[in-house]
Amino acid sequence: MSGAHARGTRGARRAGGASLPRIPDISKASGISEAPGMPTAPDISTAPDNPWAPDNSRTPDTLGTSTSPKPPKLPKPPKLPKSDLGTEITASLVVFLVALPLCIGVAVASGVPAELGIISGVIGGLVVGAVRGSTLQVSGPAAGLAALVAETVAEHGVAMLGVIVLGSGILQIVLGVVRLGRMFQAISLAVVQGMLAGIGLPLMVSQMYPMADGKAPGTPIENMAGLPGLVADILTDRQAVIATLLGVVTVVLSFLWKKVPGPVKKVPAALVAVGVGIGVAALPGVDVKTLQVGDLLAAVQVPGGEQFAGLADAAIITSILTFTVIASAESLFTAAAVDRMHSGPRTRYNTELIAQGAGNTVAGILGSLPITAVVARSSANVQAGAKTRLSRTLHGLWLLAFALLLPQVLALIPISVLAGVLVHSGWKLFAPEEFPKMWRQDRGEFVVMTTTTLVIVATALLEGVLIGLAAGIVLAALRMSQTVVRQHVEEDTAKVVMAGNATFLRLPKVIEALEAAAAAGKPRIRLDLTGVTHLDHACRNQVEEFTAQQRGMGLRVELLMPGPAGPAGPARTVTTPTAVPDAPEPEAKDAAPTPGPTAEWFYLDTRPLPDDYAQRPPLVR
Repeated sequence: MSGAHARGTRGARRAGGASLPRIPDISKASGISEAPGMPTAPDISTAPDNPWAPDNSRTPDTLGTSTSPKPPKLPKPPKLPKSDLGTEITASLVVFLVALPLCIGVAVASGVPAELGIISGVIGGLVVGAVRGSTLQVSGPAAGLAALVAETVAEHGVAMLGVIVLGSGILQIVLGVVRLGRMFQAISLAVVQGMLAGIGLPLMVSQMYPMADGKAPGTPIENMAGLPGLVADILTDRQAVIATLLGVVTVVLSFLWKKVPGPVKKVPAALVAVGVGIGVAALPGVDVKTLQVGDLLAAVQVPGGEQFAGLADAAIITSILTFTVIASAESLFTAAAVDRMHSGPRTRYNTELIAQGAGNTVAGILGSLPITAVVARSSANVQAGAKTRLSRTLHGLWLLAFALLLPQVLALIPISVLAGVLVHSGWKLFAPEEFPKMWRQDRGEFVVMTTTTLVIVATALLEGVLIGLAAGIVLAALRMSQTVVRQHVEEDTAKVVMAGNATFLRLPKVIEALEAAAAAGKPRIRLDLTGVTHLDHACRNQVEEFTAQQRGMGLRVELLMPGPAGPAGPARTVTTPTAVPDAPEPEAKDAAPTPGPTAEWFYLDTRPLPDDYAQRPPLVR
């Protein structure tokens, strides 16, 4: 019997004892009709103010159709903006124009043929760019490793470079598999901005020399010192003046092209500058330097057995480890910086580390330069409006196609134009407006940011980032060690109250307060540390040694130490009343538990006062 039928029967019996006639099974009837003698129930569905009345405005066509109102439709989540194929292609061309001189410049600075730099750029686009580690980060030959590569090539030869890069790539893959890439996310924003500025400023200064068809002296400091001589050389050479003007026009176009009205501004400024440069270079009487690229296939040097035998040399193993650490740090620090440039998908650090390892493994097999993520290319990719991995992958394809199929087209591009593109990228990375902004927001972070920039300019990328991280850690430690120490005298008691984080960095301040309390000459010292949220070993040891020393001299010292918070609330002094015979025990009503003898935060000097305590003269110190 169904629940509804049972309730109906019980209701009928309460009413008068007679049961209702059985309702026929309408599911087997050919039509719907009332059973003979069956009482007609009132139609409550149309009764006024009936909360269970169905919505008659939507009469069902068939039996069994629900008449309950449909639930409201939830709003659809907003769709992510789709990437525009045209934008991705133009962005890849911009990245290609930025990457090409970088590939050649890094190769020359590393002491290897320029073709090896292009090969590494191709691998950075086609191999690293195809993996879903980072969406917009672009990889290529490692500028941060140029000095180390030059030293390694001078010591072991170009042939050994492939073995070292191959070993570094395999180690990077292992580090990504064991998920050590995420640790690079713990990096201060001030360090990231300082790193970008430290990369942008030297890049901008070094490319001023190719803008005049000259050669940079070497280190960033040397390049800055040589700028006055560069200006003098330009003024005495007509062709240098033409090259410089082409570079300046490129920089100006890069800044102002977006303000051009109409659809023309969608064409990349770098592409326009290249077109102008090719046209000027083709004029009679103009003799500016252009790109010269040799045969890529002839430059490939696959390491053989003799090179792999060099793995028995401890110096080679050391070079592999050094390359691995620097390349991984440079790539993942750059990923953190690039993620702050756009609002798209975030970098998958472990996957990106595996991608970098795969790229270096291929580069090592081909005997090419080591690969890292490059901020200049990545920022150009973001600024060009790229949204997917397509642009960074295509840039590698353009490098390969132009170097293999159209070297004569590359030979038409003036070097000064490409240098102007890099000067603009360096300025965007340097972002001088960020320094006063950081000064207004947080002067401590400003110091970290400036320190990172200056050290990178003076030394190298890795050293600057490490020192910047160290400065950030010191700043955080100082800010976390905010200790409030108050010392005053009340009647016969010298009191010291401490609050905040008491660490070894504030130990001189703590010692000064303790010595002042002892020098007050009072017979009682009270040290209240219950407001301290963190007490490290150095401060605790100093306080306890001071307490033991003063008690040994006959002083009464009360020491209240901090401890874990509990239901009893903050630590307090508990006094025990004198026992009264036959007195009823007081009820323990909402009473806080008394700390036990082992309570870490309740150390009182419970020794009874001597009989002549009141007559003792105060201590003179």
